[in-house]
Amino acid sequence: MRPVIPPDKLASITDRFAYLEARLAEGGTGSDFAGLGREYSVLKPVVETVTLYTRLLADIAEAESLLTDPEMRTLAKEELPALKEALPQAEQAVRLALLPKDEADTRSVILEIRAGTGGDEAALFAGDLLRMYQRHAENAGWGFEIVEQSVTEIGGVKEVVCNVRGRDVFARLKFESGVHRVQRVPATESGGRVHTSAATVAVLPEAEEVDIDIPATEIRIDTMRAGGAGGQHVNTTDSAVRITHIPTGIMVVSSEKSQHRNREIAMQILRARLYDRKRHKVARARAADRKSQVGSGDRSERIRTYNFPQGRMTDHRINLTLYRLGQVMQGELDEVIDALIADDQATRLAEFDR
Repeated sequence: MRPVIPPDKLASITDRFAYLEARLAEGGTGSDFAGLGREYSVLKPVVETVTLYTRLLADIAEAESLLTDPEMRTLAKEELPALKEALPQAEQAVRLALLPKDEADTRSVILEIRAGTGGDEAALFAGDLLRMYQRHAENAGWGFEIVEQSVTEIGGVKEVVCNVRGRDVFARLKFESGVHRVQRVPATESGGRVHTSAATVAVLPEAEEVDIDIPATEIRIDTMRAGGAGGQHVNTTDSAVRITHIPTGIMVVSSEKSQHRNREIAMQILRARLYDRKRHKVARARAADRKSQVGSGDRSERIRTYNFPQGRMTDHRINLTLYRLGQVMQGELDEVIDALIADDQATRLAEFDR
């Protein structure tokens, strides 16, 4: 028997939505009002799904009541099978809609890619990952901006920080965090041997000042000359900015040409990193007795292998293997991302039904 969705739970959601709708109609300003707007946006598709479900239940109840009406019995018998056939799918849609939401899902992200083990080949692979995500962002209609980059002499990427802007970017990219491994013959290898290298990807939801308050007393700001070997550019003014968060030791450097812009970028990245730490601390506390296979966000976890000789990509968390590595490296990631999201939903639904 399918689990019954408690009517009082559905009623509490629709009541909350009605309250938010009324409050927003009154108008207002400030962070509290903006928060109501965000909650309204999150609840709207949930309420639409619940409304369709409750309407279907009402139609079934009405059709069943008409079975005792001699004049309407034939029509009711014709309608009931189709209505009941639609019920499991409607229930599943509601169950998915009722799963706890990650409030960061709708946000833009800070994407960080760093070369790992493997020397120059790891840096070349990090550059390949950068282009893969850039193409995926273009396909999705997202904005993509490189805000800080350190490159090698042969064109690899030691480290890169990017802004990826759009709706639901974090929801789509959050499972990309972790260690990405590549197996191929490096361009620097003359013997034709396959090498294994790695790069680390971190996807951080963009944080706002209301999410993370950073007192001026907790940061140290240093200015220095931008550029140098392997940097984005070289200039002769002290425009680069390094911000150190004293309590955590987190250090962020931005070396664009404008010192004012560098302060903005560095604070944005620092805020995202602190927000990410805060989120992971809460997640660890909630899941002390279990670890989600897909969504742990552990930076040290090997999540995926890109095997060039065999033309395959394997995501180890869900045992997904695709033999179309060329398309994946061109940014065609939807099949992988959809599978990861589906696996995460299935895991959470199993817990929801307990």
